[in-house]
Amino acid sequence: MSALVWLIPALPLAGFVALVVGGRRLGDPWAGWLATAAVGGSFLVVLGVFADLVGRGAEARSIHQELFTWIPAGSFQASMGLLADPLSITMCLFVTGVGSLIHLYAIGYMHGDEKFSKFFTYLNLFIFSMLMLVLGDNLLLTFLGWEGVGACSYFLISFWHTDPANASAGKKAFVTNRVGDWGFMVATFLVWTSVGSIGYLDIANAAHHGEIAAVTATAIAVLFFVAATGKSAQLPLFVWLPDAMAGPTPVSALIHAATMVTSGVYLLVRLNPILHAAGWANDLIAWVGVATALVAATVAVTQNDIKKVLAYSTVSQLGYLFLAVGTGNYVAAIFHMVTHAFFKALLFLGSGSVILGMAHEQDMRRYGNLRKYMPITAGTFIIGWLAIAGVPPFSGFWSKDEILAGAYAHNKVMLALGLITALLTAFYMSRQVFMTFFGPERWREADAVATGDGDHADAHDSAHDSAHDDHAHHLTPDHTPSESPWVMTLPLVVLGALAIVGGALNLPFTDSTKVLEHWLEPVVGVHELGVEGATLVALAAIAVVLGLVGIGLAGAVYLARRIPASTVERPEFGWGLWIDRGYAAFMGGPGRALFDAISRFDKAVIDGAVDGVANAVGAAGAVLRRTQTGRVRNSAIGLATGAVAVLVYFVVRMSF
Repeated sequence: MSALVWLIPALPLAGFVALVVGGRRLGDPWAGWLATAAVGGSFLVVLGVFADLVGRGAEARSIHQELFTWIPAGSFQASMGLLADPLSITMCLFVTGVGSLIHLYAIGYMHGDEKFSKFFTYLNLFIFSMLMLVLGDNLLLTFLGWEGVGACSYFLISFWHTDPANASAGKKAFVTNRVGDWGFMVATFLVWTSVGSIGYLDIANAAHHGEIAAVTATAIAVLFFVAATGKSAQLPLFVWLPDAMAGPTPVSALIHAATMVTSGVYLLVRLNPILHAAGWANDLIAWVGVATALVAATVAVTQNDIKKVLAYSTVSQLGYLFLAVGTGNYVAAIFHMVTHAFFKALLFLGSGSVILGMAHEQDMRRYGNLRKYMPITAGTFIIGWLAIAGVPPFSGFWSKDEILAGAYAHNKVMLALGLITALLTAFYMSRQVFMTFFGPERWREADAVATGDGDHADAHDSAHDSAHDDHAHHLTPDHTPSESPWVMTLPLVVLGALAIVGGALNLPFTDSTKVLEHWLEPVVGVHELGVEGATLVALAAIAVVLGLVGIGLAGAVYLARRIPASTVERPEFGWGLWIDRGYAAFMGGPGRALFDAISRFDKAVIDGAVDGVANAVGAAGAVLRRTQTGRVRNSAIGLATGAVAVLVYFVVRMSF
């Protein structure tokens, strides 16, 4: 299978080309089935390559396939090459596996949309770009995929661009990510000047042999971290991700669970040899990660849009991943990335099922008792809730506890903030489940709160996810929700099963149960936590107790109603929103004035200087033009005058 690595990205690319050529003719649902088959085929190839690598020894678990030289420019060489090793194949497994389930789900979710085939064209291009990002053997090829997923996210987030809010959300994601891209490009230049290559194998070799100075390694790490904060939505560049909910729900699941938002973490883990020498840059990564996790969790408590809760939850969980990377706990970062792909994709797809069942209403304050009408959606969503809340034995418990154990060994304050975030996570996810699937059927109440009208609603709650705008906001008291079709519920069941058993990838009991750690060891090495077994058990117990406390508090507020909801849904808990609003206020006020001033300076000074030189040359030419009459006698007079001047010059020189 080693010779077939190129097929992994080639199949989604072929699906994209086929849909561009004949997607409209295929229509609904065959365009969706073609796109799903392309990604599913890629998943099968990944399984084959994975089996090939598993059968090899640890030192031989790498396939480097150079297809051709992409850019030869003097001493600079960039290949079109693929690097299949435990890290990239792990990424490919859940990108194509979860991605194919999302494609299948989208066949049902997007049914009837007038741009059905275009949607799947974008999805296949997105998967191709993500696979190139993780399989590329050099930074430039990774950057190609990096920009590809950025462009596709713009297409998909603003897919229903006739709504100005959706179009603005797409532009916001695109512009915010360009800030991070600056860091990627400058870091790549610095790597080239330091190592003489941008290939990952060369970078790792140079770092292992101490050929990169500590100061240079720190600068490279910080710049790549800037890139990662954009793609993986960390402070201060997280603001695009919640607004990305404007896209169809399959997009939310694809971008926020298994693909684009994990690329920043993947990049840092791939460059772990540089991070080892980067000094204080690692602490910066860890502190920003844990701060982002806490800030996003507090905002999630205040949200009423079912998808906005999950969006801020994604930002928070990504913060855990950066905490793991910053503390050198790379296996835990990848472990939680995989389990997060399972339970967060499940939760997003479950929310889409709820949205369809509730006539495209997204305000949880108009839900209630949906487990009666949507048992499969409710059952699988509850599994995702228990996984993200850290309840054993669900997958999120195992992976999140590894991150917290690493934080304990590194810095006790980081651990405390991580535990507080775990409590908040259990609370806001329980709040979402109780408001949606339990309690009274609030849409039947005459005084049911209207979407976005609550005192604590996010300013963007009114931007809804609707494949059919004419069907949106038609939730009436006599509405009866119904379960989604099988193409939507089957992915929920599969992801639910993975969310239950996913923790088995890396159990901490014995050395033989640490499967993922041994698998990734050739790429990231072995990271000893330095935490005793009894301490690990105590940390796990504390995390579980805090999770149960969060669930209990949510039950007291939203089920037993012993505590008024206004007590916890306070505006100040959403203080993280002020970052977003601060950006908007700056861009619309002083920022706009600054940009206008820069524009005037450019026009008056920069363009003025260029135009001034051109005008001066033009004026001089106009004066000289008058001497050119075209008459022979004028030319003869000029020639004679010149000859006399030359003679006078030589006579004067000879005389004196």
